[in-house]
Amino acid sequence: MELETLIAECTAYDFKLMLEEKKPKSWLKSISAFANGLGGSLFFGLDNDGVVRGLDDIQHVCQIISSKIRDYMDPLPNVEMFPQRIGNLDILQLKVNAGSYTPYYYVGDGQRVAFVRTGDESLPATAEQMVRLVLKGSNKTFDSLHTDYKVEDYSFTILANTFKTRTNQEWNKKYLLSFGLVTNAGSLTNAGALFADDSPLWQSRLYCTRWDGKIKEDAINDAEFAGNVLMLLREAMNFVKSNTKRGWEKLPDGRKNKPEYAGRAVLEAMVNHFIHRDYTVMGGEVHLDIYDDRLTVTSPGGMYNGALIQNLEIEDVSSERRNPILANVMAQLNYMEKRGSGLTRICNETKALNGYRDDLKPVFKSTPTQFQTTIFASADIVNVGDYDGDMSETKLTERQQKIINLIKESPTITAKQMSETLSVSQRTIERDLSALKEMEILKRKGKDNDGMWVI
Repeated sequence: MELETLIAECTAYDFKLMLEEKKPKSWLKSISAFANGLGGSLFFGLDNDGVVRGLDDIQHVCQIISSKIRDYMDPLPNVEMFPQRIGNLDILQLKVNAGSYTPYYYVGDGQRVAFVRTGDESLPATAEQMVRLVLKGSNKTFDSLHTDYKVEDYSFTILANTFKTRTNQEWNKKYLLSFGLVTNAGSLTNAGALFADDSPLWQSRLYCTRWDGKIKEDAINDAEFAGNVLMLLREAMNFVKSNTKRGWEKLPDGRKNKPEYAGRAVLEAMVNHFIHRDYTVMGGEVHLDIYDDRLTVTSPGGMYNGALIQNLEIEDVSSERRNPILANVMAQLNYMEKRGSGLTRICNETKALNGYRDDLKPVFKSTPTQFQTTIFASADIVNVGDYDGDMSETKLTERQQKIINLIKESPTITAKQMSETLSVSQRTIERDLSALKEMEILKRKGKDNDGMWVI
């Protein structure tokens, strides 16, 4: 077999000119990293440039490798050795298979270290990476872990109202258990904590920014949200509606609105990032950045299987879910499909917009530590400022329109009553009311306690 064929069969590889018997850590760390990740191969008898130099005694090399793995690796990784002859020189391929019982440690020199692959290096795992390796090795996921939060201390109004609205079915508290949000003992799982009205998981956060131009320089608008994952999803969509343009097409009897972005594509992107983000990253959050020509969504955690999304065909990406309970609940709420076609749908919905070109195809990029989705604005937008008709519909978010409708029904309604009806915090309602007043759509007559709203 040719050397090029051997290397092509490996997802990762290291070249070793010789086997360093007295410094086994120099190559055992690569075995640890490969076993903790996607697997890979070490080629002994090649220099750093991949030039074949050969091994003197390949049988001896195989024996030493087996001995050192037994002595210095815990647990024992699954490896295979393939001696090969290239010309008149012998080399050895040591293939390390991805492990199921992570983390795989190097144990020696008074150390017990698990390594992970970062680029072409094998580095000690960070604390966050160790958490992920332990979860993987114990066949558990972050969202399934039990917490000390008691279900009786938390409400699920937002979840219940969302379920009723999106499924046309009545909510039943029994769903908390069947969905995996609470345990039989009455404690919340991490997934349950994410869906609680006042989520106690402080890493469940969203940062939104509308930038002035095409780079991160001056911000036109920004907002930060924390808490319930459904609330974060709703706030993300509201921020997009408030900070993107809507074009229009003249018709004989009026106009037809033409959005800058396909709403379903943006929704799919946000759902994807909230579901698949790595919640073990305590200092991370989902970022929504809107520029003049695109919007990007970035979240902690790369592909769950360690692959790089930019190296894959989107249609062939398998649905491996870092947070399966969270994904299942979102599927029950009809926010996503169980077969994992979200990325394809983002592309198809964007492609359906007027003015689509091939260079406007959404871009997905991942690293070992983050995932990013970029959706480009439609090229077929006529600025709404050029239209002299009623523009109120282009300015209001869905929630702001609901507030207007509530006020039409009851001009004396309070912000607290609105928050209870719409299942959002009173602070959020007050922020929307201020925005409506700034747009001169709404004003207040009388005092706060006995006044009324005027549209």
